[in-house]
Amino acid sequence: MSRLHLRYVQAFVSAGGGVYHYFRKAGSRRFPLPGLPGSAEFMAAYADALAAAPVAVGKTFRSRQGSISSAIAMYYSSQDFRSLQGGTPALRRAILEKFREQYGNRTLATLPREFIAALLDAMPANVARNWLVSFRHFIRWAEARKLIGRDPTWGIRLKVPKSDGHHTWSEHEIAAFEAHHAVGSKPRLALALGLYTGQRRGDIIQIGRQHIRDGVLTVRQQKTGTTLALPVRSELAEIIAATPSGNLTLLTTKTGKPYAANTSRSNFANGVTRPACRPNAPSMVCARRRSRGSRMPARRCTRSPRCPATSA
Repeated sequence: MSRLHLRYVQAFVSAGGGVYHYFRKAGSRRFPLPGLPGSAEFMAAYADALAAAPVAVGKTFRSRQGSISSAIAMYYSSQDFRSLQGGTPALRRAILEKFREQYGNRTLATLPREFIAALLDAMPANVARNWLVSFRHFIRWAEARKLIGRDPTWGIRLKVPKSDGHHTWSEHEIAAFEAHHAVGSKPRLALALGLYTGQRRGDIIQIGRQHIRDGVLTVRQQKTGTTLALPVRSELAEIIAATPSGNLTLLTTKTGKPYAANTSRSNFANGVTRPACRPNAPSMVCARRRSRGSRMPARRCTRSPRCPATSA
């Protein structure tokens, strides 16, 4: 999945070096966006600003009552959409906006099932799955408001792509990666955050120095909304202290900005570990492994595809 860009977001740097973000769309006032890009509070404010901003549709058919375009615009301002967490609102909005651009003139109430099935058949398997999940959420909202009588996605089933799952790194692979990336480098910090916190990639990219107090890291998971208090092991603390950063967020892009919540695995790998990876060395940190017989994350918990150089 390609990286999603947040539209209408402007960044300003103050004389003191602070970075401030605003939402600004033509025809609407400027909305301040709190927190860091990709954080839960930032994305919630971004979704609110998108819903409040006027849609420049003029007097064309796209604003016609009963059209797909009109229904999607109402959906954005609904509690169903506004209650979505993390990067989900931006992801679903991107999917629906593309659909709206192409088919917004159609009448929602008479949208045929065959039309949806044909659209899905033309998509790659993973894209089709994400599209269907997003569209069904919108359709169920529309059904509850009697904007549509029959769910056009009813009965549609997609085959789950076959996969062997993510490769779980061995201790040998971890040691090889650590030998290649010295303490103080961004790849080594990315690995350490995955190993010693056990959090998802989407949560790791939000971790900053402001989240660590008295040896405890406080993380609010995007996916679940759960707040965790994790002890910072001495190994992790040493790596954080040795890694230079001009931002509160520990992992930043080449331009010094925090990664967006929707950053894909490939984009994260390109910016963090892949430029310096070597054959048989893992290329990115993104997931967890639990200890046998325990519900707490393991001390060393990494899951990732192998470096693409292994197949070169």
